[in-house]
Parts: sequence; C-alpha cells; structure tokens
Amino acid sequence: MTVASELSRFTSTDGELAYLDTGTGDLVVLLHSGYVDHRLWNEQIPALAAEYRVIAPDVRGHGSSANASKPFRWADDLAQLLRHLDAGPAVLVGLSMGGVIVTDTVLEHPELVRAVVTCGAATGDFQYTDPYHKEIQAEYARTLAAGDIQGWLDVFLRVVPGEHRTAEDVDPAIGLRLREMAANTMAKHTLGEKDWHVRVTDSWPRLPQIDVPVLTINGTLEPAEMLDAAQRLTRTVPNGRSETVVDTGHYPNLEKPEVFNEILLDFLRSL
Repeated sequence: MTVASELSRFTSTDGELAYLDTGTGDLVVLLHSGYVDHRLWNEQIPALAAEYRVIAPDVRGHGSSANASKPFRWADDLAQLLRHLDAGPAVLVGLSMGGVIVTDTVLEHPELVRAVVTCGAATGDFQYTDPYHKEIQAEYARTLAAGDIQGWLDVFLRVVPGEHRTAEDVDPAIGLRLREMAANTMAKHTLGEKDWHVRVTDSWPRLPQIDVPVLTINGTLEPAEMLDAAQRLTRTVPNGRSETVVDTGHYPNLEKPEVFNEILLDFLRSL
C-alpha cells in the first residue's frame, strides 16, 4: 500500500488546517514533531491504514496548515478536527511536540481519546535541563536572531543522532528528509513574529486522571532525562507501559520503522 498524498482541509476558528485521511476502521491519529509535517509518518501510515483509519494532521503553523493569528492550543485544534469529522474516540500517537499534543488532548478532551502513545515526549511540563540541550537551545536562539535559517537547520539536525553519535551514524536520507520538511515550515514564518501558542500546564499532577491505556515508545539513545520522564508517565497513569527501540535516538520511527510499527500495531491490536 502506498501513502495517500491528497490532503484534506477544514476551516478552524483561525484558518484552514490540513490533514491526511486514509484507511478504514478504528481511528488512529498521528501527530508529528516540531517544525516538520505529517510526512514524518510516511513509513507508518501504510502499515496502519491496512487495518485502521489513519488521520495525520499538519499541526497549525506547520506544513500546509495555517499559521496562528490569535491565541490557540494544540489540543483544541485537534479536538476541533475530530469533532468536525464526527470521529473518535481515537488512539492518539505523537512524537516529540506531537507527544505533548497527545497528552494535552487526553487531559483537556478525554472524551475524544481511546488510548495514548507518546514517543520522545512525556507531557508539556517536561523540560530538558542537561548542558547538551541547553546548548542546542542557545544555538537555536542565536541562529534565528541572526536570520541564519541554514544554520538553524544545521542545529535542528543535530538532534537526529543526539549527543553520543555523529551524523555519519544515521542514514543520511533521514536528515535530508527532516531538513526539507523543516525548511518548508520555517518558510511559513517571519523573524520575530508573535508566538500565539498557549501551553497546557500542570499536567504532571493530573496524570492519574488519564483512564485510557498509555504506551511510551522511545529510542534507547534518548537522553536519560527523557527516558526517566517517560517512565514517570507510565508509572503515574493507571494503565501505562513503556517500550524501547534499541540503538535509536529521537526518531525511532525513521531509524527502525519496522520495529516501531510492530510495537505500535501490537499495542493497537490489544485495545
């Protein structure tokens, strides 16, 4: 099965949001990481769509979706989309920023969620504190302040191998693909524009309220802080478990898609 390429659109309360909608069956929604778009999931969509209906949005301000012009929350955008489609409850699967959207949504709109899968994320309360990520964040700020988008993209791609590998340790096609998507998203924005996103806060204390199954999937080469946060998430919810993909970093779905897909499909079939 090939990945459907035709994007659908719906008019939200603040512009048009784009999404891929393919397959039939129980609903699975895939939320991509920051700065890229729904194509992050190209290796997952055909495998899932053979058994499930798959929706893969471009998050507001990313890919083919509108930028924000007023305050918004990711979870509310997703809830609008699912209600527009009269769809759900859904299994929400998210990587990095997408994982935060997943936990935001199950906390803020629990009636729309059947189960949760996070990858490279815990909740919106989690923040990296280690020197490596602090330096990455400083480089993001420096390159953006200088208007150096190519330099910013170079920093963005340093996250692919992570702290303890080099770019040569990862399939170069992964970096090229992520760079193209991120460059496309960055081109939608202007230097110094207002960030309208409103964070969902106090998520850690509310985790015991999540009464649906929760799975975390992380690469074993993720930072210890991230792996600890994922364990905290699965320990705190009533029904949580963790899986890892050996010798992968922040994008296990790209580095070892077959392994990632097998873990995800096993979880979906167990629901």
